[in-house]
Amino acid sequence: MRRLRSSTVVLGGMGVLAATLTSCGSEPDKRCADPVTREKLPSYECEDSTRTGQYYYGGSVSNGKVSGGSFDKSAVERGGFGCSGSGGG
Repeated sequence: MRRLRSSTVVLGGMGVLAATLTSCGSEPDKRCADPVTREKLPSYECEDSTRTGQYYYGGSVSNGKVSGGSFDKSAVERGGFGCSGSGGG
């Protein structure tokens, strides 16, 4: 029984490591939102020529409003274990 537990811990740890490595360098989540009211909008509101919305990066949506992220993509760039965090210029 002890051996089974240690195998489970190793496999679980490998899953966390794999998730961390795959998130390195990936884009932050983005959703369309009104920059004034922070209400979540359909994505076409950010892509349409009228552009009533802006992309909001990271964070979450609660009660139809975005929070915990930023309209500035560089403010929420993803990093993680083994990620240098440096970008090209």
